[in-house]
Amino acid sequence: MRKRLQDLSRDDWNTLFPIELVDHNPDWKNIFEKEKRKILSEVGKDIVLRIEHFGSSAIPAIKSKPYIDILIEIPNDLLFDDRVIVKFEAVGYTHFKVPERDNIDAYMSFGKGYNLEGKKEQIFHIHMCPKDNYMWNQIAFRDYLNENHAKAKEYEALKLKLAAKHKNDRGAYVLGKTNFVKETVEMIAEMNSSKGDKE
Repeated sequence: MRKRLQDLSRDDWNTLFPIELVDHNPDWKNIFEKEKRKILSEVGKDIVLRIEHFGSSAIPAIKSKPYIDILIEIPNDLLFDDRVIVKFEAVGYTHFKVPERDNIDAYMSFGKGYNLEGKKEQIFHIHMCPKDNYMWNQIAFRDYLNENHAKAKEYEALKLKLAAKHKNDRGAYVLGKTNFVKETVEMIAEMNSSKGDKE
């Protein structure tokens, strides 16, 4: 029987979808906008309160996996609601629950474009949560790196090092970036706090 995405083991994911960083593709922005319009049209603005392109593919100065990461705000009462899952499945997405970990709230995760036959398709990741979820710090992280070229290049160097070391270990690759992202988010928060104190 043909495997589904939910049936894949960690080793399956690492073998089928190794870490590959490529030069920024200017068309990623247009690909996101097209997918955004499709989601808003087919899912509805009563569920999708806000939708943002984030992650490295939203930072033109650095290399990235050729994935479009999307962050979606939903109402608190719709987190893990089966009706939301069904609506996104109708748009071609597969749902994966991300459990709470390391003081980070649980959120909904969806993927689209993962082809088990190895054909190249555009991959989309959706991270979905209410506005008070820690995940929304990713937008400040994106904006800061887009405004600070040196910091963006520092992040790119780390990603390249991790990709070379953990090409077939997605978990280790993500874990290796955690401290950099956390420290940068904390720095941004401190800067914003200092700015607020002066105003």
